[in-house]
Amino acid sequence: MAGRFAPRPQRAVVRDGMPRRGTAPGRVRVWVPDGPLDLGLVLGPLRRGPGDPTFRTMPDGSVWRASRTPAGPGTLRVTACGEEVRGEAWGPGAQWLLEQLPRMLGSDDDPAAFVPRHRLLALTRHRRPGLRLTRTGLVLESLIPSVLEQKVTTLEAYQAWRLLVRRFGEPAPGPVPGRMCVMPAARTWALIPSWEWHLAGVDDKRASTVLRAVRVAARLEEAAGMEPVAAQERLEVVPGVGPWTSAETVQRSHGAPDAVTVGDLHLPGIVGFALGGDRDADDAEMLRLLEPYAGQRHRAARLVLLSGRVPGRRAPRMAPRGIERL
Repeated sequence: MAGRFAPRPQRAVVRDGMPRRGTAPGRVRVWVPDGPLDLGLVLGPLRRGPGDPTFRTMPDGSVWRASRTPAGPGTLRVTACGEEVRGEAWGPGAQWLLEQLPRMLGSDDDPAAFVPRHRLLALTRHRRPGLRLTRTGLVLESLIPSVLEQKVTTLEAYQAWRLLVRRFGEPAPGPVPGRMCVMPAARTWALIPSWEWHLAGVDDKRASTVLRAVRVAARLEEAAGMEPVAAQERLEVVPGVGPWTSAETVQRSHGAPDAVTVGDLHLPGIVGFALGGDRDADDAEMLRLLEPYAGQRHRAARLVLLSGRVPGRRAPRMAPRGIERL
């Protein structure tokens, strides 16, 4: 039997987000932000649920992300060290991730452009000085999970993303904590059988929207270099992608400070309650209340959500439909 099988590579063991011996070191970049920076607030919107296989937060405060970059799969570990931020990356996409590190951490964002008109938002901004808007420069990795979140509960959407990425993605490169995966390539998404979408709890309408999007993946990724409004217009050319989905996408891919989410089930009531005492506000009323923040409406909505001032529940949480059991 000697020589019949190739020797198994030494397995990297990771505890508390720190690579142990036997792990090849990754590429490193150190960056100094020009103001306060809270990694959790900045990168938190990129996590799609607590079981997201592309995202991990560790007890030492580090954040791990697995991405499919234009250069290939890559894993990035970000750690705040005093006033510095240290990024370490592995895989073919490592260099690309490190080049994008400042933008991902909000270097293009200008928090000073926001002028609070409500006391609640002024207090929240004072208490959360490290809030910046991330810009990943990757469109598809924000678009697909946003499509999966259409018209369903967050639990259903998070489960679908987790199951599909783990089944059809690939292991994240580097000494990742736990079972991290890189999301599937566009061609892989296009080849997922219909029954696998069903088993993941994704109805035909959302699955068809994803399939239409990945067929024009290259054109959609070009939108990363466009202004947010123009990028939304390009995304909405894809049938099934509307203003809600395009806004949720460019908020992450472009760091768009004015891309307010319309068509959401809960956001109008939350914003209406926080800024106007109206828990039954609709999209029109929400936009009216956010009008003083034109150009910064998404940041204003983020601050409202971070303030904790939300109306109490009047009904039980909507139960997941569980179409995979049908």
